[in-house]
Amino acid sequence: MEGIMDHLAHERSKAQFSVEEMKVIWAGSLHAFQVSDRIARLVASDPGFRKDNRAVLSRKELFRSALRKAAYVWKRINELGLSEDEASWLRFYVDELAYAYVHWGMFVPAIKGSATEEQQQKWLPLANKMQIIGTYAQTELGHGSNVRGLETTATFDPETDEFIIHSPTLTSSKWWPGGLGKVATHAVVYARLITDGQVYGVHGFLVQIRSLDDHFPLPGVTVGDIGMKFGSGAFNSMDNGFLRFDHVRIPRNQMLMRVSQVTRQGKYVESNVPKQLLYGAMVYVRQTIVADASIALSRAVCIATRYSAVRRQFGPPHKDQNGNGVETQVIDYKTQQSRLFPLLASAYAFRFVGEWLKWLYTDLIQKLEANDFSTLPEAHACTAGLKSLTTSAAADGIEECRKLCGGHGYLSSSGLPELYAAFVPACTYEGDNIVLLLQVSRFLMKTISELQTGKKPIGTTAYMGHVEHLIQCQCKVQKAEDWLNPSVILEAFEARAIRLSVACAENLTKFATPLQGFSELSPDLVEAAVAHCQLIVVSKFIEKLQQNIEGNGVKQQLETLCNIYCLNLIHKHLGDFLSTGSISPKQASLAGDQLRSLYSKLRPNVIALVDAFNYTDHFLGSVLGRYDGNVYPKLYEEAWKDPLNDSIVPDGYHEYIQPVLKQQLRNARL
Repeated sequence: MEGIMDHLAHERSKAQFSVEEMKVIWAGSLHAFQVSDRIARLVASDPGFRKDNRAVLSRKELFRSALRKAAYVWKRINELGLSEDEASWLRFYVDELAYAYVHWGMFVPAIKGSATEEQQQKWLPLANKMQIIGTYAQTELGHGSNVRGLETTATFDPETDEFIIHSPTLTSSKWWPGGLGKVATHAVVYARLITDGQVYGVHGFLVQIRSLDDHFPLPGVTVGDIGMKFGSGAFNSMDNGFLRFDHVRIPRNQMLMRVSQVTRQGKYVESNVPKQLLYGAMVYVRQTIVADASIALSRAVCIATRYSAVRRQFGPPHKDQNGNGVETQVIDYKTQQSRLFPLLASAYAFRFVGEWLKWLYTDLIQKLEANDFSTLPEAHACTAGLKSLTTSAAADGIEECRKLCGGHGYLSSSGLPELYAAFVPACTYEGDNIVLLLQVSRFLMKTISELQTGKKPIGTTAYMGHVEHLIQCQCKVQKAEDWLNPSVILEAFEARAIRLSVACAENLTKFATPLQGFSELSPDLVEAAVAHCQLIVVSKFIEKLQQNIEGNGVKQQLETLCNIYCLNLIHKHLGDFLSTGSISPKQASLAGDQLRSLYSKLRPNVIALVDAFNYTDHFLGSVLGRYDGNVYPKLYEEAWKDPLNDSIVPDGYHEYIQPVLKQQLRNARL
């Protein structure tokens, strides 16, 4: 890859598996690897996609740069005749948050999912050619997670055959949609539908907000940018906006009418298309967020792992290949390994559960289109929980990787501060993570209550059908090596999950009302939901290992990563496993012993395992995570690029520094 001299060559020579084969496993298929690799290199070699100066740009410069790149991306897509898949990879590797992120990721899917065939024929060609640019206007200043509480109204006027879109309060202002602030010409606006004096809940409406001639807001539309966000670069290249309507009229046929519509006479009518199909879009978005979590975490882990192998501190000096005395590599300290290696394992675990979620989404859509809604509640709870679990773990993991890189991790040039700032909103958008876990817990409590009626749990809750066994079973571990048995690990996680859920269900019966019980026990319910979701990730990692995995040593490395992921979770949540009696204190100690042994086993392979992510230096955007490990000279080069170093004597010296040094503050003009 990049670099002339490979400072990590010695580390790469230790690998006990085929890195090229592991790249295919990570990508999901040989085709996916080949396409993504080709597009990644295309982006990295194009100076038009340079991004190493983002941290020093002003907000306006950053936004303009994002606009230029978005236009350049669209130009290259058309020039190269890229397929939809290739175009998606191109936008991914450009790695610049801009309006296209929402246009393709939310606006277009909303039309596909909620519009009629006739509406799609009108609007999708315009959106697909970017003759209109769209955003997704749901969240309001006063309401986010509580969609039912949205205040924007869409009132039908039968005299003109129009809807009147209105923002009745300040808190009804749309707030946060990406691309809204300065770019979008159209928006899918979610509003409370009112016709004939009755409110029919929240529905989507396609509303033009800016002129296609001069880009000015249309009459009755007030729109702008909500201001600077957390961190340097990151989401500050995106024009997250606010939007208010003052009795804006739109044609009746711009209500998204796939599952319901308002007739010319103002009657609200549900179509023969089941409304459950709309949940498919939510499942789709959340499964992409899980995939994003694995990518974000893997980027941070790649940076921290490579730098940990380069960095040397303390330790008994020993000789290198040239006979020179050198300090210990930071990556050889057990404290570093115990923090870093579980994050590497988590990146792979989230990748594989993300793969499974893609299958789940496809399977769900097929069932919904066949009017089979039996798996929808479980799929909804599953994707909600995994979105919460993986994004929280990834956000915490990125920050941990920053700490693992010491002081240099705090530099913008490390790539970690911007990576964190760009990813951490995922813990909030598309469902606040705690709110989502509470939704999962409600589903779990309902599933347990239905066990008494003889209803058989399905999918990721199938283990609950063995509640009698799992409540009574005892872990069979007698020696440390027993923890390498997948069935032993799985039963321990199943026992912990079911026992926490059953305990919550029993405690809920002690309250006067279910509402009071859920309120008082919400922290316990969240813990039960986390246990259930961690079980899903563990089970899908184990299922992945039961597949035919090709490549010299590849499966063995994945087995080691799986065991590290599982045993580290036991270590982190030891209180749960012990308090529920899922394992004994002695077995917990043996798990710790085995975990330490696994770190040593993984150590020779960690550089090769992060190489398998196949990230270019351009995409990583990190001096610390360079493929060639040439960190220190490049850090020094980056320091000189800062605008403060444009002059030897700083601006302001004569006005503010000299008076202090010369004891002339009394006469200084401050």
